Amino acid sequence: MLPHTSPSPCYWSLPAHPLQDHRSTESLPPKSDIVIVGAGYAGVATAYHLLKELKESSKQCSITILEARGVCSGATGRNGGHLRPDLYGHIPTYIDRAGVEAAAEIAEFEIAHVPAIKKLVREEKIDCDFTLCRTIDVWCNPDAAVKAQAVYEKMVEHSLDYMEDVIFYTGKDAEGISGVKGAKACASYTAATMWPYKFILHLVSSMLDQGVNLQTHTPVLSVTPAEEGGFAIETSRGSIQATQVIHASNAYVSALLPEYSHNIIPCKGIACRIAVPEGTQAPLLNNSYINRTEDNTLSYLIARADGSIVVGGASAKFRPFLDQWYNNVDDSVLIDSAKDYYEDYMQRTYHGWEESNAAVDKIWTGVMGYSYDSNPHIGHVPGKPGQFVLAGFNGHGMPVIFLGAKGLAKMVVGNLPFEQSGLPRLFRTTQERIDRAKNGRQEDGDILGTGSFPATKQ
Repeated sequence: MLPHTSPSPCYWSLPAHPLQDHRSTESLPPKSDIVIVGAGYAGVATAYHLLKELKESSKQCSITILEARGVCSGATGRNGGHLRPDLYGHIPTYIDRAGVEAAAEIAEFEIAHVPAIKKLVREEKIDCDFTLCRTIDVWCNPDAAVKAQAVYEKMVEHSLDYMEDVIFYTGKDAEGISGVKGAKACASYTAATMWPYKFILHLVSSMLDQGVNLQTHTPVLSVTPAEEGGFAIETSRGSIQATQVIHASNAYVSALLPEYSHNIIPCKGIACRIAVPEGTQAPLLNNSYINRTEDNTLSYLIARADGSIVVGGASAKFRPFLDQWYNNVDDSVLIDSAKDYYEDYMQRTYHGWEESNAAVDKIWTGVMGYSYDSNPHIGHVPGKPGQFVLAGFNGHGMPVIFLGAKGLAKMVVGNLPFEQSGLPRLFRTTQERIDRAKNGRQEDGDILGTGSFPATKQ
């Protein structure tokens, strides 16, 4: 499936950046050493790191990025603005499946994104509203709160250094610290928030200055081996020859790599911007949040410096209606069963917002790539030399993609094996992972199945 041609408007990309629909040349270049499919976070970050690796190795390679729509028009440009590592949400399950060491690799890899992005934003003077903050996990259901505390205590017992940054509160302190009505438990640790669209477009501007050829509104229709070597890439605007191909289209990757059709499923989500009436002051919130209501409906939320709120999630409200979100790439329409959920959300959720008159200002939907086993697929496409994949981020790409792309760039430019890329071992795409999803039932996977995730699942 290709992306929908007319996605719904999104707050983050209004007004559109001048480079959103950019084409470096009027026609496609006839050939390129490296072709990247997708100009979202994964594709742009990969190009950014490829340029750095090429410079360090004194190699010369041409890079072309092909994008079906505009730059950052997919999940990253439509997300919640979090840069929030997962310290304990999925980690206990990864411990059960692969051991403490493998699970800790993922947590530490995600944590490393916060200082890495902070440093990049500072050094390159990127105007993207980057803010370092504490993120607050909240549980309002008593049973879920008890389970969450048990998970926290179990993680502490593993003596993982990063857990020193986590503070867990229960009882009356949880409501007072979080500000969430009816909170039974909450946890706090370091994270960040940002404007992802602005961040990506800044990187694009820098890359264009370094010679990367960008071709937007150019859907790729097929990638096939060429007789003379390399690959023939057919697009809606003609063909281009490539020596290496990097598939970075996330939710849409199976359109060109059908072997991933059971591994990475396009799934819709919903988010919105909430604002108070013009001329009034919004109550102060200076944390980011994951809120779980008494009926265990999860929402993710960031507070912006202008007083507005960006919040999304509510998957519990639309999860039973598979046709509205599962294997669905139509981001031109909202998810019907959840589109009204965030009306009066701040008033009913947070102390001090009751008289704020806060209301939904913009609401949108987006398509994410969910993985059968909750891990992204990164590396050499099995059985297809010269092709690479970076996809399947489960709506959690912000603390995974930037350094994931760095590891992939090392493999592409330096011809390094995955083991030398610096990536968590569970992120490696393998034939075994592909076959497990292909031969398994949907309900046994982590997308539709309950898996073995505890109450902390994010």
